[in-house]
Parts: sequence; structure tokens; C-alpha cells
Amino acid sequence: MNRPRVLQIGPITPPLDANLPALVDIHPLWKESNPAQFLAEHGAEFKGIVTHVRHACPASLMAALPHVGVISSFGAGYDTIDIAAAHQRGIQVANTPNVLNGCVADLAWGLMIDVARGLSATDRFVRRGDWAKGQQRPLMTRVAGKKLGLIGFGGIGQTIAKRAAGFEMDVRYHTRRPVQGVAQLHMPNLIDLARWADFLVVACIGGPTTQHLVSAQVLQALGPKGILVNIARGSVVDEAALVTALKEGLILGAGMDVFENEPHVPEDLMALDNVVMMSHIAGFTRESRLEMEQLVCDNLMAYFETGQVLTPV
Repeated sequence: MNRPRVLQIGPITPPLDANLPALVDIHPLWKESNPAQFLAEHGAEFKGIVTHVRHACPASLMAALPHVGVISSFGAGYDTIDIAAAHQRGIQVANTPNVLNGCVADLAWGLMIDVARGLSATDRFVRRGDWAKGQQRPLMTRVAGKKLGLIGFGGIGQTIAKRAAGFEMDVRYHTRRPVQGVAQLHMPNLIDLARWADFLVVACIGGPTTQHLVSAQVLQALGPKGILVNIARGSVVDEAALVTALKEGLILGAGMDVFENEPHVPEDLMALDNVVMMSHIAGFTRESRLEMEQLVCDNLMAYFETGQVLTPV
């Protein structure tokens, strides 16, 4: 039996890139010297697309692939895929949700604790020899018993909330609509949530609907004792407003795993001691990576075998 022909937009991970040819007739588009010409000549041959969330999958690409019925994407986010265009063309889109929930929640908590207790800043303090010189670190902020506000309350947000029980924290969340079957209080107004919270954690989707959702007004409402953590997408936070808020003491600190123009980080942020910065590594664990690679393959093969992906967007 002929294997279905699948277009791979760009590299994903070395193990997955190596394993895909054993499952389907894969073609790496990124290796073509003239991708547009290749698609014009061969686009009708493909039945599926496999990609990474970092690679754009616009409507124009789908239009060049008239017989594609599935897009299997590596990543929980899908803001780089034109979902509306895919659905309009009858293309099923699958991502890798929930696999990352625990690891992303772990990093969110690591950033909250690090910023509040000054772990990275104190590490630098010791390494510089300041402690040996008799200098003292300022008093920091307790985490336990505080108020945790979550922007977004999907799998990752709910996992962060579960861990909050061990810290005896009150948890509330903001989404467009209340989430059914959860005990935490829904707050329809983000400004009100920010004003209430000691920690405000961004755990929502990226894309146009959440662009700069965390604005200067939200940061001002969070206040001089508040801490912002972003483990979602850099686009959700107005980075210029964040720099201003941190410089002027409008908020206490921030923990950032994502940025607006990755991998470029504003110099102003790098210069601040009350910011902890990661390199978009929330899901970078061996365990999560293996599960995501497997789910990309499982979604692809489920579609070709049954007509339905396992984790549809």
C-alpha cells in the first residue's frame, strides 16, 4: 500500500525528523531552494502537513495543497496556524495539548518563587563576592498564603492552580467565559483580577485575540507589590509597558519565559535585577519532548487510519 505523502514545513526535533520517514512519505519543504515553485508543481500530491508551532502555516500554504486533510503540529499553541482557513477547507488541525501541563506549571512556580525570594539575584550576589564583603540582600516576599491570579484557565492554568493548594493560596482566574466544573472564582474583568492578585500568571493562548492583553493599565492595577509571570506567549504582554512598570516600581518584579521578539530580549529588561528570564524552555524536558513527538505521529496516523485526529483544535 502506498504511504500517504506528507509535507513537513520545517525541522521539528532530530528524533522526530528521523522517525517520520518510517511512517509516511515525508518531504521537507524547508530544504527546497524555491518552495513556491515546488508547491506549484507538486502541491496536489500531499495529503497532510506536519509542522512545529514556530513555523507559520498560513492560508496561502493550504491553498497550494488542495488535497491536504490534516495538519499535525508539535506544540500546545497554534497561533501560527490559520485555524479558520484550515477549518474552512475541511482540514483537521491537531496539536499536542496537556502533554506540557505539568512541566509548564513547574516552571511557572519556579519563576514565581525565584522572583519573590530573589533566588537568581541572590545567586549573582554571592558569585560577585558581595556577601563575603559584608553586604546584605534586601528583605524579599513570602509566597505562601498569597493571592494568585491566572490569565487563562485551560490545562496549564488549572495545573498551576492545583499546585497552589500546597502553598495555601487563594486562586482566581480570568477568561472570556467561566470554566465549568472548577472551584476557583472567575473574574470577568482583568483589571479587577490584577488589582486583587499578588501574583499574576499569564497562561492563555497567543494570537490577535490576546495581543497586549497585559497592558500598562493591567500592570498598574497589579501594583508595586505585585509580580507578573508569563509562561504563555510573548505577544500577550505589552513589553514596553512592562519595562516602564519595572523601572518605575509600578510592579515588584517579573518572571518571563517568553518575549515579543524572541530570541531578542530588550536590553532594558536584561539590566534589571528584579526580572528572571528564561529562553522559552517551559516545556523543555526529556519526558515532555518524547510525549509530544509521539503525539504528533499518533495524530497523523490516526487521521490516515480512521479519518479523525486524536487531539483536534
